[in-house]
Amino acid sequence: MPKRPRDPNQLAKIVVDIATGEAEDHISPSKRRTPKGRTGGIKGGKSRAKSLTPEQKHEIAKVAARARWKKQD
Repeated sequence: MPKRPRDPNQLAKIVVDIATGEAEDHISPSKRRTPKGRTGGIKGGKSRAKSLTPEQKHEIAKVAARARWKKQD
């Protein structure tokens, strides 16, 4: 499936062709944005944290702390 052109003139022609029915919109529905935007992003971390064991949380925190301290050097 080809990508849409980056050239504004070519892109405008394709948009007009799609709007007038002369061409099919080839962007799959999964590539389109949902109207809600961050549908799963807001609750993702909380639900992941519920499924982790305390040991896993501790290990993740250690890795994060090392990364924070490494940036300061």
